[in-house]
Order: sequence, then C-alpha cells, then structure tokens
Amino acid sequence: MVQQDEPEDFVIATGETHSVRVFVELAFGEVGIEIEWRGEGEGVDEVGVDAATGDALVEFDPRYYRPTEVELLLGDPAKAKEKLGWEAKVGLRELVKMMVEGDAA
Repeated sequence: MVQQDEPEDFVIATGETHSVRVFVELAFGEVGIEIEWRGEGEGVDEVGVDAATGDALVEFDPRYYRPTEVELLLGDPAKAKEKLGWEAKVGLRELVKMMVEGDAA
C-alpha cells in the first residue's frame, strides 16, 4: 500500500463474517475449555459457562452494545486484491490461535 504512486484507502479483510460467539468458542477452545451457552434466547440473557465445571466465564453487558447495531459487518477486500494483488492468508481459526498464543506468552 505504501509503495503505490498515489495514496488510496484499502479495506484489508477476509471477506468472511463470524459472530462474537464463534470467536469466544474458538478462543476458549485454544486453552482446552468448551463453552456451553445457557439462558433464554441469544444475547444479554445468556451466559457462557465452562461445560466441564459450570463456571460462568462469559457474560453479556448491554453497555457495550452499539446504539445503532447493524446485523452484519463484512469487509470487502476486492480493491486490495485488484490493485495490490493482496489476499488474506490467515483464517479466523488460525488468527484466534495466534492471538491466544500471543496473550499466553
């Protein structure tokens, strides 16, 4: 990007979408904990618990919800691919693994 003749904005993204729930499950899975969701429906009335112990590990706090929450956030990397030849090489599972390993170090 920085080597382009003219400055431009690029979206660097995988073009995939994943829920926070999936991210949480993958992250805990990296340390050997299976998350089980308990409660009514999905969202603020749910708690993520350690399936083995029943300990509550994930709770939702409505203070952190965006006032105008959108249903879908999805980055479109088409321009970066077209103009830079850039494509994502790391998927969500591998990214989560790298993040957990980085935090554990």
